[in-house]
Amino acid sequence: MLLIIGLGNPGKQYQRTRHNVGFFVVEKLRENLKLPEFNLEKKFKAEITKGKNLILAKPQTFMNNSGEAVSLLYNFYKTDPPHLLVAHDDLDILLGEYRIQQNKSSAGHKGVQSIIEALGTQDFNRLRIGIKTEMLEKIPAEDFVLQKFSPEEKEIIFKTIKKALAEILPKLL
Repeated sequence: MLLIIGLGNPGKQYQRTRHNVGFFVVEKLRENLKLPEFNLEKKFKAEITKGKNLILAKPQTFMNNSGEAVSLLYNFYKTDPPHLLVAHDDLDILLGEYRIQQNKSSAGHKGVQSIIEALGTQDFNRLRIGIKTEMLEKIPAEDFVLQKFSPEEKEIIFKTIKKALAEILPKLL
């Protein structure tokens, strides 16, 4: 079973913020694969949708506690590290760029660190979507990640997600 987790924060006030890029990834993937809408599954503390041998999830635990939902899903579906992909925003990567990595530290990303602690391993796949712009130099990171994208940035981020998914999906599915 392939488990793809998109990290973000629940609630309308966070819906289109930089920190919710992981949610954008799984929403776009759901749309592309023509899967059912996401539904809240309280026992997993996440919104999920399922396809054949595939689960997409959006933890509803807030970013810094993502490990709670991920560990519930990971253990229930008996997933192994090669079949777990976590998609998230990354302040160290420029807007419009991405990285696909496995078995790397959290690099300060609190949502990823929460998952590492909950699973007891960092040996899983990550899709790191860059959100860094010049604005990051002018305001604290914790404020920057909670800002909404400008229309131009939003267009860039969705092109980046499309490109990243085209690269990574054939390897996973």
